[in-house]
Amino acid sequence: MNRIITDISDYIFTSDKPEKVDAIFLPGGSHPEQPEYAAKLYHQGFAKYLIPSGGVSVKASKWHGVRSKSDIYDGDYKSDCEFFTDVLTKNGVPKCAVIGENKSGHTRDNAFFSRKAVDENGITVKSAIIVCKAFHARRCLMLYQMAFPEARILVCPIHCYNITKDNWYTTEQGINRVLGELARTGNQFIGDIKDYLNVKTN
Repeated sequence: MNRIITDISDYIFTSDKPEKVDAIFLPGGSHPEQPEYAAKLYHQGFAKYLIPSGGVSVKASKWHGVRSKSDIYDGDYKSDCEFFTDVLTKNGVPKCAVIGENKSGHTRDNAFFSRKAVDENGITVKSAIIVCKAFHARRCLMLYQMAFPEARILVCPIHCYNITKDNWYTTEQGINRVLGELARTGNQFIGDIKDYLNVKTN
């Protein structure tokens, strides 16, 4: 494989094996496979809490609907969080284990509003798993690590839109998604990185 493609693939598609952690984070989305996998990890004993996040995307005026399995998940959902919570409970996760936030409109808010939610509920997160779309993994990891700098954070992604580490460069949709993520992992972090590193600007 071309070195450029390999380097981009290794950077964007970060992935870890699941380990026992304090919480599982679910950045906003509309694919049920994401909370379904999180529910599976919960039942396998990997975490005590699940933290679904997301309101309505800043790019849309209303929630855009379920992407798959709408025959199973057919509620009148108003937010990512509401949808994810329904999927989790339908997959046997008790409501007491779900701590959601439904105000965020983009990934940065997913991370920092999740921090606010766990703090308000008196939960200490020293380790966590992020369950997100595979091509979204690097940006999620960067943002949640900023929101939880004291925590060890793993990423256990799921595949959506048939975009994987091995095939993204073979379709226009895959190229647009992945290179869009590559750009956002740079230009969306300028202020955050400077704050994180305490860099002073003139």
